[in-house]
Formats: sequence, C-alpha cells, structure tokens
Amino acid sequence: MNILLSNDDGIMSPGIIILKEYLEQKHHNVYVVAPDVERSSTGHAITVRNPLWAKEVKFGQVFFGHAVNGTPADCVKIGLDAIYKNIKFDLIVSGINRGANLGTDVLYSGTVSAALEAALNGYPSIAVSCVKYSEPNYEDGAKVVLEIIDKLNFEKWPKFTTLNVNVPPNSYYEIRGMKVTKQSSRRYQDYFEERKDPYGNSYYWMLGNIIEDDPDPESDYNVVKKGYVSVTPLSVFMTKFDFIEDLKKFLEE
Repeated sequence: MNILLSNDDGIMSPGIIILKEYLEQKHHNVYVVAPDVERSSTGHAITVRNPLWAKEVKFGQVFFGHAVNGTPADCVKIGLDAIYKNIKFDLIVSGINRGANLGTDVLYSGTVSAALEAALNGYPSIAVSCVKYSEPNYEDGAKVVLEIIDKLNFEKWPKFTTLNVNVPPNSYYEIRGMKVTKQSSRRYQDYFEERKDPYGNSYYWMLGNIIEDDPDPESDYNVVKKGYVSVTPLSVFMTKFDFIEDLKKFLEE
C-alpha cells in the first residue's frame, strides 16, 4: 500500500522512525510529512496566515521525509494536496505517539487530529499511541499497527472515520489482544501554578489531575488497564444526536 505517515512529536521522534521501518519491512511504500519540531496538544489547528515550508530530511544520504513548520493537520493537508498530490494513498497513519490519547485527549491531540484530517479528506486513517510516556514501547506499537493493517479492508472503510489506537505498556507478547472500545469520559481537572518572573510579573503553569470515573468496561482506558489494545472508531462529526429531539421541544415548538 501507499501510506502517508505523520505525527505530533516531530519528524525526529523515534515513534515515527520505527513505524516507518516496520511498514517498509512489509513492503509498503511509506511517505513521511511531519512537523519539524514537537507540536503536541495543538489539536486540529491549521495555518492560514503564514507560509509553510517543507524541507527534505535525510539520515546520512538516505531520504526520510519532509519536515513542515506547521501543525500535524497542516502536514496531512500539504502532504495530500501538494507534496505528494500525484500519489494515490491507501492509508494515512499518525504516530506512534509518546503517551496516551484516551477520553478527552482526542480533543487536544495533534496525533488524533492528523488522522481526523485525513478522514475529513476521505482517506482511511489510524492514530496510534503508546500509553507509556516514559520509555514507550514503540516497536510493540509498530507490530500492533501491522496487525491492524493485515486484518482490515481499507477499501470498504466508512467515510469520515479514523481509528484511535492505544497500546498498553505490556510487551507485544504480553498484550492480551485487541478490544473495540468507546471514547471514555476520562478528562482532566486543571489547575494553574502561579509564579513570578524577575520583574514581578505573574506567569502560570497549567497542571492537572486525571479523572477516571467512567464505569463502562468497554471504555478506552478501562480496556488498556486490563492489558488490551484499545481501538476506538472516531468520526470527524460531533453532533449530539440523542439531544436533538429534546432540544427541538424547547427551541422550535
């Protein structure tokens, strides 16, 4: 297959380097367009009032991909519509991300947003993350991606859909399997730590505590905690369908 890779950890991240190696070992044609530096937690931001540069990156004499001075969503856009506009891609993969993308993380995640941008443009896509932030198991994550690719038919992919994949910290042979999951209500209780600069001005560091109170055993973080890979299908659309009829009663009648 022709596969476009991106991420939000930057083009020099071990996650994207290892994933490219594993995909090429299976004889896929892999093209990389990724941020020039880490752009984590940028969400689905795009660049509209500044130019984007795409610079070739080589490891020694070997071409690796294009580094773009933009967001993950920018990278997918420019990869599909400019740099590789003459290539028919079969799949877009974003990652492998360092750290989890569970629950409400998907709203902030550049990794997931890159995959959703691909979905918005009509392409099958996968966002993949290793939940272990310290010493992430990237090679195990790459093996999971290969397994998913082998099992799925991307020619019959539902429109505007991506898969959000979270790999538990277990080694590949200790992973208990895959579970199709729901996005959980896992979220953060934010707080700000105030500090003073040398001139007496206040500045703030945002910190937060994770709230995990979703009782659904099929929710993403509950499955990961049990040692399974969580695979959550996501849509680019966010309509709250089960509230429409009640809302009509208040606003239309």
